[in-house]
Order: sequence, then C-alpha cells, then structure tokens
Amino acid sequence: MSSIKFRYALLLLIGMLLSACGDMTDDLLPSGDDKRPPVEEGTSGTQVGQQAPDFSLYDTLGNSRGLYTELATAEAVVLYFNMWCPICDAHASHMRADIMPAFPNVQFFLVDYVTGSITDSRAAQEANGYTDMDVLVDIGQEQFDAYRASMGTTVVIDTAGIVQMNEDYKDGARLRSTLEQLP
Repeated sequence: MSSIKFRYALLLLIGMLLSACGDMTDDLLPSGDDKRPPVEEGTSGTQVGQQAPDFSLYDTLGNSRGLYTELATAEAVVLYFNMWCPICDAHASHMRADIMPAFPNVQFFLVDYVTGSITDSRAAQEANGYTDMDVLVDIGQEQFDAYRASMGTTVVIDTAGIVQMNEDYKDGARLRSTLEQLP
C-alpha cells in the first residue's frame, strides 16, 4: 500500500512542478522580428538608432578607455560581449580572422563581463590566446546591463556615436554588412 501512496505522491509532485511554469511556454516557432519598442530619433540610449551614452572601462593593461575617445580616431567601435566560452572563442576567432582585417579603421573590443577583475581578465585573455586584441573589463557589468547584452552580443557604434547594431554575433554576416554600410 505504501508503494502506491509513494507513486501518487511522486505523480502529484511532478504535476505541481510542471504546472509551476504557468503561462510561460517556449516559442517553438519564433518569428525573428525585432520586438523592441520603436526608437525615438535623437534620443540617447543603447538601441539601434540612438546616441550611445559615453562610458569608460579599463582594458586588461589597466588603461582607461572611453567610448568617445576611441571614436575620435576610429570609423566605429565594435563591442563583443565575451565570457571566454567555446562559442565566444569561435566568434572572436572568426571576427579576428575574417572581419577585422577588412576594417582596419574600426576599433574592435572584446568586453569581458564575467571575470570580475582586470588581473583575472588579463589571465583569461592570455590563456585563450587573445593578447593581440583589446579587451575591456566590465567589472560591475554596467555596460553589459546598459546594452541589454548576453553572451555574444555585438554592438556597433559609428563615428557620430549612433548605435548601428546591437544583436547576437551569429555568423558575423550582419556585423560585416553593418560595417560595410557605415558612412
């Protein structure tokens, strides 16, 4: 008898766990449409079409790097939000080999938002073979949060400070086309 009660209790527990999701279900047929609210022209923010707010982060060598300071000498700034995982490594390797050589006047940055310190970020940069790339350290994840980033988010900011792209890297095709269309 206790075996039957145990089974009923187990089924009840499983049923409760499964029903806890409520109205949350996976979208198995996503549209791919951008569902962010429309951007009002001339506003400041981190969405495509907005004026990017200035920020300053330290690189792995301890130098302070400001967005608009970098834009003063570059056609654009590319931020790639990186967490040193195999997917990020594949994206960064592709960017370094196939995208960066075609755009020598664009400043590319890997943005480390996970290690939590300049020292740890430098160690990860060296261990992963990216000493030839500039890495910014987002210690408090302020830029990660501001750009509503996730692993692999790629942001392009043009020389006027306008956000031209803020989306996942995928295969780099969108990054390339965005950079090719810069004024």
